[in-house]
Amino acid sequence: MKKWLPVVMACLLSACSSSGSDSKTYYQLPLPQAGVQSTASQGSRLLWVEQVSIPDYLAGNGVVYQTSDVQYVIANNNLWASPLDQQLRTTLVANLSNQLPGWVVASQPLGSDQDTLNVNVSGFHGRYDGTVVVSGEWLLNHQGQLIKHPFHIEVKQQQDGYDAMVKVLAQAWSQEAASIAQSINRLP
Repeated sequence: MKKWLPVVMACLLSACSSSGSDSKTYYQLPLPQAGVQSTASQGSRLLWVEQVSIPDYLAGNGVVYQTSDVQYVIANNNLWASPLDQQLRTTLVANLSNQLPGWVVASQPLGSDQDTLNVNVSGFHGRYDGTVVVSGEWLLNHQGQLIKHPFHIEVKQQQDGYDAMVKVLAQAWSQEAASIAQSINRLP
């Protein structure tokens, strides 16, 4: 029995040390507080957020961090809790719903007389200088008129770490949603 004691201790110690280094953390973009609830009525304007697309390097499970002007790292242990494109679409619908009174905003088609919004996100990552980047362009089909608008937001992180980075990314995405809402509010 004494011969096996060192082997058992070594196995237990190695199990403890490996479980700590392989622990995974999952992130979900926070949803905004619920504001005004929209209900479809005769005068409601309808907006379908058809798609939020992301490039392949953002489409995996790992949170992305840019380490130099040309190099990106996709985290192995800091992961999105659900697909990033779905999270971006869900939070965009929630933000626009809050910021567009008189509109019904949905991620499903609402009928034939609706405006349609598509967003192509090209950047949604942290950067080596402590800045997060949210960039891309959106395309709105408003009564047959196409409106295309690029965006590029950089926000400085006040704290280190993935938690802080995800919170600042969510803040920047919310900022872009507010910009989209302002553009939509200016429509005739």
